[in-house]
Amino acid sequence: MSGPLIPSDPTADAVRRSALRRMRTVAVSLLLLAAAVYVLTLGGEGAWGFVNAGAEASMVGAIADWFAVTALFKHPLGLPIPHTALVPKRKDDLGKGLEQFVGENFLQEDIIRERVLGVQIAARVGAWLAVPANAERVVTEGAELAALALGKVRDDHIEALVTEALVPRFREEPIAPLLGGLLSEAIRDDLHHGLVDLMLEEMHAWLLANPETVHEVLGERAPWWAPDSVNSYVINRLHLEMVRWLAEIRGNPDHRARRALDSMLGQLADDLLANPDTQARAERLKDRILDHPAVIASAVSLWKALRKALLSSLGDPAGAVRRRLLVEVEAASARLRSDAALRERLDKLAADAAVFTVERYGAELTAVITHTIERWDGKEAARRIELHVGRDLQFIRINGTIVGGLVGVLIHTVSVAIG
Repeated sequence: MSGPLIPSDPTADAVRRSALRRMRTVAVSLLLLAAAVYVLTLGGEGAWGFVNAGAEASMVGAIADWFAVTALFKHPLGLPIPHTALVPKRKDDLGKGLEQFVGENFLQEDIIRERVLGVQIAARVGAWLAVPANAERVVTEGAELAALALGKVRDDHIEALVTEALVPRFREEPIAPLLGGLLSEAIRDDLHHGLVDLMLEEMHAWLLANPETVHEVLGERAPWWAPDSVNSYVINRLHLEMVRWLAEIRGNPDHRARRALDSMLGQLADDLLANPDTQARAERLKDRILDHPAVIASAVSLWKALRKALLSSLGDPAGAVRRRLLVEVEAASARLRSDAALRERLDKLAADAAVFTVERYGAELTAVITHTIERWDGKEAARRIELHVGRDLQFIRINGTIVGGLVGVLIHTVSVAIG
């Protein structure tokens, strides 16, 4: 299939067309000058014979080179001479040849590796990032790209991710061994004590701040037949004892209630790791949680909150995220400039990546040349190519005229010399 070429710049084409026309005029003018000299010196003797011979050879050279240059793009004088109009007729073969030439002479491992290593990418990046304006630019553009990417992620994308990828994976993964291992590690490192202290602190504060609620809840369970004064006394006593008990637990790290809780958590961790019944209950609990609609809603809400926080920080030039990114970019620049081993390692990685890309996709890259040229219209391609290189090709005609004249004079001189 053939198709139109990519539109070019009309202004640039106009400049090229003017230059091509000017050089054609020069070449034709030299041919006409040689023809005029030939006619005027026809039959001359002595020095005029040399001039006539040179003019004749100039015409031959000019016409031969005109034919050669014209035959590249069209049939000379419109005559279907064999092996003319090469570009329109053989553009596909030329494209394949160009593809092979590029693949064989440019997309080779040694050439690519040598070129990439010679560029010294790591050193250049380090020096470029050392300029504060460049580092700021990297952070700014990176933040803008990140914000744009975050904005493209819709809520339904997160919902699909949770329902189609995460939830099925969580269903397949046994939760009991994971919970048991985490709980065991937390107990061994006393990580749960901070959570227990927080719970005790909050419960103690709540009991002190909400005695009416405690009275209301316990009063609903009080015997109906007991006098209100007795029930009130008992409830007040229970409330006071709960406050004291929680205060004791909170203030005593070695309280027996704490030891009982540690023992219970340790037993739960062991059961999650080894007890089939406990493991089965944990799996059923996991399934119930995953089946609950609030899981997806919570995931979407969490994503919205995270995205809002990130977008707010990314959009603030003085935000924590952008300040941290700038610090990391500056640190990376300093290390690239000071660590020669790191630069060498990164350059080798870049070279390996380039070689891998060429080995994997080099054929597809060079095939673009052939596929693109095959889609071109032959006559239009010839016209455009001639517009780009035709001016330089006119020098072939000019040189042919001049060199032909000199050769003609030389041949005439040899002829005269040998009689």
